Amino acid sequence: MKKYLLILSVLVFSSIHLFGQEEEFKKSVFGTPYEVIENHLKYLQGETYDLEQATKSFVKTSLYTEKELQKLAIELKQILDGSGSYVRLEDLPTDVNYTDDTTSRKFTYVLFEKFPDIYVQKMPGSNHWYYSMRTLAEIDRLHKQVYPYGTDKLLNQLPKLSSKKYFGFYLWQLIGILVLIFVSFALHKLLTYIFRHVLMRILNKYGKLEIGKTFILPVAKPFSMFVVIGILGLFIPIIQLPATLGRYSILLLNGLVPFYAAIFFYKLVDVFGAYMMNLAHRSENSLDEQLMPLVRKALKTFVILVGALAVLKGLGTDLLPLLTGLSIGGLAFALAAQDTLKNFFGSLMIFMDKPFHIGDWITSGSDIDGTVEEVGFRSTRIRTFRDSVIYVPNHILSNASVDNHGLRKYRRFFTRLSVTYDTPTTSIEVFVKGIVKIVEAHPHTRKDYHNIFLNDYAASSLDIMLYVFFEVPDWNAELRCRQEIMLEVNNLAEHLGVRFAFPTQTLHVETLPGQLSLTPQDSSTMSEKEKSLDEFFKK
Repeated sequence: MKKYLLILSVLVFSSIHLFGQEEEFKKSVFGTPYEVIENHLKYLQGETYDLEQATKSFVKTSLYTEKELQKLAIELKQILDGSGSYVRLEDLPTDVNYTDDTTSRKFTYVLFEKFPDIYVQKMPGSNHWYYSMRTLAEIDRLHKQVYPYGTDKLLNQLPKLSSKKYFGFYLWQLIGILVLIFVSFALHKLLTYIFRHVLMRILNKYGKLEIGKTFILPVAKPFSMFVVIGILGLFIPIIQLPATLGRYSILLLNGLVPFYAAIFFYKLVDVFGAYMMNLAHRSENSLDEQLMPLVRKALKTFVILVGALAVLKGLGTDLLPLLTGLSIGGLAFALAAQDTLKNFFGSLMIFMDKPFHIGDWITSGSDIDGTVEEVGFRSTRIRTFRDSVIYVPNHILSNASVDNHGLRKYRRFFTRLSVTYDTPTTSIEVFVKGIVKIVEAHPHTRKDYHNIFLNDYAASSLDIMLYVFFEVPDWNAELRCRQEIMLEVNNLAEHLGVRFAFPTQTLHVETLPGQLSLTPQDSSTMSEKEKSLDEFFKK
């Protein structure tokens, strides 16, 4: 009998001890961040659901009633589930004096960096941990941020439809998944139809079909996918999928939204480039046509980089170490590629300052002399007059003096006409007047400025300066005008009997027996010579 009483007493004591442990586990004070967070999450799960116990993780305050605290406890759990923020209990700190803010020495633990306002805090003057007052104040705002546009109302209504489970899901969850799949396909087809048929028909009606093919169709598919993924991102959190599945589903959607946004903007860069290229074709500046492809490539590169970072951010990747590594790598790359970077910035200066255009004849220093064919990010291609090609690094051109002959409005022609010393003065004077008339009569010479004068006593000639300007677009036209002027001058010289001199040494004998004097005999008067000039131009 004593044996049975002993066994019974042991069983009763064990039951009382276990009951005490259970009651002790459901406590209202918490000594570590782990305990307060674990209590909140555990008692909002299906089998262990106890809203009153979950609410004990919140500090008691006169600012909130018990019902309001219970509502906030549920909303906080919904925020974490709807944002794909999975709490790993094994990673939570179990130190009563834990702090992640070593500067102010406040004992706090932030659950997720993307929600800095959600954190647990050790209460001043005690060793008890609770969710902070700051967290309580921010829960409503964060809840509307995770469930925007009134979707939080659906979140509270859908679970009331059915509590039956199939394959680990509630019936209302399965129905919600099917509805989302159907809506996604229908919306994608609708947007595609609007872009490909409705808008194209409207544009075709007004004769703008090419605009639609060029600017609308390339961005139609990525835009529709972006909208569909965005809609899914709004409603997937409402379905409240199981923790692991919900987390990865939301992370996938968070990555797909910037992915399709990047594709959309990538295609939009082509549209923008085509539009700007049309403007460049209308512009007189041929350098714009070279600039547009480079701008398009730069914008595409920028979109790819930003899109990749946004996708990684959406997938929950910590970008700080990545950006730090990229900055260090970028510094090393910059040091290793100084010349390349100098050429790149040199090309930017060329496109900004526009010291020359495509097709301009430029000279710089003693080596660069030719026509600009292409301006790239690294170098400028110049076609020389020997028909060879020079590739000049852009940083050299951006820092050097460039003589742009292509920007000239007038092209100068300067030469000296050397006539013999024995030419009579009156003949020279009439000859000069005749050259002036030739220049003024030519259709492509500058009429308001030219200099034609007897200018110098040279070693073997009297020099007449011919200094005129042609208003022509290129070098070939300039050469043609030079030829026309020179032929007219030669004809005038022949008509007036003016001889051109050349460097000689002459033994001059004034007279020889039985020979005429070598000095020209000209007894005509000035008026007779001017009359002869008039007769020349009448021809």
